[in-house]
Amino acid sequence: MTNEYMMKTAMEQSAKDIGCQAEDFLKDTNVIVPIKLGAHAKNYYKEPVVCNFISYGNNVVVGASEELMDIAKEYIDKYTFYHCFEAPNLYWLDERIAPLGYKACFMAEYYLPDTRKMAEQSCDYELRVLGQKDFKDLYLPEWSNAICEDRKELDVLGVGAYDDKLCGLAACSADADEMWQIGVDVLPEYRRKGIASALTVRLAKEIMARDKVPFYCTAWSNLRSVKNAFKSGFVPAWVEMTVKPIDVVNEINEANG
Repeated sequence: MTNEYMMKTAMEQSAKDIGCQAEDFLKDTNVIVPIKLGAHAKNYYKEPVVCNFISYGNNVVVGASEELMDIAKEYIDKYTFYHCFEAPNLYWLDERIAPLGYKACFMAEYYLPDTRKMAEQSCDYELRVLGQKDFKDLYLPEWSNAICEDRKELDVLGVGAYDDKLCGLAACSADADEMWQIGVDVLPEYRRKGIASALTVRLAKEIMARDKVPFYCTAWSNLRSVKNAFKSGFVPAWVEMTVKPIDVVNEINEANG
């Protein structure tokens, strides 16, 4: 599986996520389309998503509702495309969509493997490939980044590190037809021992052996996760920012408070 194939697959998936064309991400001008979560959009997108900004590093492609179309277009025309994903410019956007009942919500950076940089990582613990049936008793807080009880039917494959007990877990969810997302957890007393990267690399290779594209997502500020991505041979591929109703954003803040 080549880097070019994985990037092409990711762009095709992003196009399905908002209703644009994969070629739009390669243009040197910004693109805006009516947002449409297709039947094959990533499984974790939850309506309502009224606007989604995506960049693969060339421009911004936006899927926007009719209500936000003009504001979104003015925004991406006003600022350099990469500044659209950060403060202070996003405050301009928030000030204009707030009276309509919306706010900027999720922002994240997504990574794909660079096969030239992905090398096996050693650690001092036994690694075991796990299947869906092995996750049954693992839906616990310590493994909540790797697997998700609310969507357990999508948790399809994992790799565990064992020191008599499970001390680290990387697992992936079938978030799209051709792309599986990796999450990883390591028990606090086992961190800084190379377990996370050993698990991530092994799982990524297991995913590719099944003809699926592995991808990895993290907040910009989660430096521990960012460092693991780089150490594991993953590189930044695209960024996203979604807009949701204010009451949804407030519910998320209350749940995370």
